[in-house]
Amino acid sequence: MINSEPQSTSAIENHVLLWLRADLRIIDNTALNHAIASGLPVIAAYIATPMQWYQHHVSGRQVDLIERRLQIVKQQLNTINIPLLTLECDDFSAVPDTIMNLCQQYQINAVYCNRQHPWNEKQRDRAVEQALIAQDKQWHCSDDYCVLPPGSVLTKQQEMYKVFTPYRNAWLKQFLSNNYQPVTNSNKVILSQQCLRLLNDNIDTNSKIHAFNYNKQDSVLWPVDDSAIQQRLQMFCEDKAEYYQQQRDFPAIDGTSCLSPYLAIGAISARQCLATLIEMLPQSIEINKDNGAFVWLSELVWREFYNHLLDSDDRLSKNQPFQLYTDNVQWVENRTHVNAWQQGRTGFPIVDAAMRQLATTGWMHNRLRMITASFLTKDMLCDWRVGEQWFMQQLIDGELASNNGGWQWAASTGTDAQPYFRVFNPSTQSERFDPKGEFIRQWIPELESVPDKYIHTPSLWSGFDCVDYPLPIVDHKQMRLLAIDSYKQAKISYDSQQEE
Repeated sequence: MINSEPQSTSAIENHVLLWLRADLRIIDNTALNHAIASGLPVIAAYIATPMQWYQHHVSGRQVDLIERRLQIVKQQLNTINIPLLTLECDDFSAVPDTIMNLCQQYQINAVYCNRQHPWNEKQRDRAVEQALIAQDKQWHCSDDYCVLPPGSVLTKQQEMYKVFTPYRNAWLKQFLSNNYQPVTNSNKVILSQQCLRLLNDNIDTNSKIHAFNYNKQDSVLWPVDDSAIQQRLQMFCEDKAEYYQQQRDFPAIDGTSCLSPYLAIGAISARQCLATLIEMLPQSIEINKDNGAFVWLSELVWREFYNHLLDSDDRLSKNQPFQLYTDNVQWVENRTHVNAWQQGRTGFPIVDAAMRQLATTGWMHNRLRMITASFLTKDMLCDWRVGEQWFMQQLIDGELASNNGGWQWAASTGTDAQPYFRVFNPSTQSERFDPKGEFIRQWIPELESVPDKYIHTPSLWSGFDCVDYPLPIVDHKQMRLLAIDSYKQAKISYDSQQEE
């Protein structure tokens, strides 16, 4: 379904197609630069795939954010004479026909896009490429989502790194030795010029983006115009990056960048983030655990690490653990406990406050993502994939590589995973990172009257009977021992199988 009906195309000559995906911006967009450089008039298209989104558990808030952002991108593209069409088909299997119909309709002889790294997306792109080649049309797919493309940061054995710190060191060495320019200079040249007009010039460029057929949730808390996004980046680098190391773990403090939703949909690039950070804080590239700017830069490199891993190992796109022995862990299936975790009713305040924040806003502080994930997988001994799916359904910044990487790290099933015998104590984490219970009280108002001394363990307070809050659903000490033993037995079982 196209949001504007074309008129007669009898006079149409060749065009090229810019296929937008997770790159919803016109600044520092590699595929856009290449499409314009072709010298032919450009048509842009975004193809919504609602059934595929449901299969991938995409958050309704993220779809709403995409829809709102596309309206901004449409306006921006209009200023350089590129119309944006929004189309809709059920899933990825229908995309090749959709693309080929566009090619026929608008005499398109080449398609430009930016590469995506999950397995399903790669299979979709191969099918589109084959369809184009069969019709003697060109396919141009560029690396753009990461600062350094997957496959470019490898060990001496030409293998993907399995541990983050040596990967980060290699990444930095390559970044610095190549004198890498975070934002391509060609943007300033290309976007200062007016593109060729469409030769048929008959697409309604003023029409609004049509509403996608999806169960959307409001994303209004997240502005989508470039000025607001750039201001958020600038203000973080000016006011917060220097203190990021000291403040990033405290959810009651506004100490993080909150740029992840924009990175996930490509409203801003990691290159733009790096360029601004390095320009404003040159010391950010100096390795130092007390250097807040470097610690934030490391978070951007974590994003690269997980995306490079996803691209190199298709298992990560297929609900499979990186640590094969963990397939033998005997997970506990307790729907009542899972519901309590999802609803923020576990009786562990820091866990519940975090889960309520997620349900209400579609976002969760990173320290809390680790705490809630550890609680589900270790205190509840629940399969990590249950949590991964729930987060994707809720998160406005849901992105397969980072979400999967984070969950597998917490569950001790992934690469660079915490040892299986390391289990977060939710009460200790709460005492350390929300000492006065400010975050807890913000999201659990029924605990407002609980004294600071008991805010992390309210069931121990003498007045708890008057509070509408549940008792802890598990005994942390018991479940910690059970989790450690379960992982241990899984490893013994796996090693035995390998010897047979």
